[in-house]
Amino acid sequence: MMTAKTDTPVNKLLDLIGITSSKYYSWIDRREQGNNHNGIVPKKHWILDWERQAIINYARTHIGEGYRRLTYMMIDANIAAVSPSTTYRILKSAGLLNRWNKVKKSSKGNGFLQPTNPHQHWHTDIKYVNFRGSFLFLISVIDGFSRYIVHHELRRNMQEYDVQITIQKALEKYPGVKPRLITDNGSQFISKDFAEYLKFAGLQHIRTSIAYPQSNGKIERYHRTIHEECLMRKSLIDLDDARKQIDRFILYYNTKRLHSSLFYLTPDDFLNDRISVKLDERNVKLQLAKKARYEVKNVN
Repeated sequence: MMTAKTDTPVNKLLDLIGITSSKYYSWIDRREQGNNHNGIVPKKHWILDWERQAIINYARTHIGEGYRRLTYMMIDANIAAVSPSTTYRILKSAGLLNRWNKVKKSSKGNGFLQPTNPHQHWHTDIKYVNFRGSFLFLISVIDGFSRYIVHHELRRNMQEYDVQITIQKALEKYPGVKPRLITDNGSQFISKDFAEYLKFAGLQHIRTSIAYPQSNGKIERYHRTIHEECLMRKSLIDLDDARKQIDRFILYYNTKRLHSSLFYLTPDDFLNDRISVKLDERNVKLQLAKKARYEVKNVN
C-alpha cells in the first residue's frame, strides 16, 4: 500500500525504516496468524506426521532402492510428495538409509607413491599355465615404472626356491639395483626361507593387502594380457615349446606391444628413457602429415 502511495520501491522503503527484506516477507507469510512469542513457527516445507510414517513404511517395503528413486516412486504412487533431501533426512533419522546405501570408505585402492624411475618397484607373482591336464607355473618379475618384464621362468614347481631363482636372475641382469619387491601373501612369499633370501639380497619386501589382488594390479594385468593374447591362442606341445612361445610373446610385450598406460609406447621405451624422443617423433609426423594435406589441397 505504501509503495502505491509513495511510488517508491519496497526495498527502498525497507531501507528507510530499517527492516530487512527477510523479516518483511516473513510478516507477509504470517498475515492473519496470531503471535506465538518464543514458540516454533511452522514452516511450509515441514512434513506431517502421517507423511513421515508413510515414507518410512514405503522404504521398509522397498529395501534396496536409493532415496532419490524412492522419492519419485512415492510421488508416482501418491504415497507422499516430498523432495529427495527430505526423504534422505527422514530415512537417515529412522536408521533406514544404510540398509541399501552401504558404501564404506576405505583407503584400499588409493595406492601408494608410484615409482618415477625404473627399478624402484618390482612386482612378482605366479600364474598357473594349463599343460596336458596339469599345470606349469609362470613366475614373472615386472618393473613397476616401465611395466617391463625384467625376468620370467616357466617352471614345474612354485616353491620358495623357484621364486628365489627367478628374482636372483632378474637382479643379475641389472647389477646394483635394489628395488622394493611387491608381492601378494602367497605361501612362497611369506615363508621364513624367502624372508632370509630377501635379507641376503638387500631387498625391501612389501606384501599387498590380504584378499585384495588389485593392489598388485600391474602384474595381474600383465597376467591377463599374456593369458588372452598368448596362452589361449597357442597349443603347448611340450615344456621346451611352451618356454619358447612364452619367451617370444614376452619379447613382443616388452619391445613391440604398445601399452595403454604408457602413452601407447612400449615398456622398453620407458625402461630406456626414450619417452620424449618417441613422443616428439610422433608429433613431427603429425605436423608433416598436416602440411602435406594442406599442400595437396592448395594444388587442387
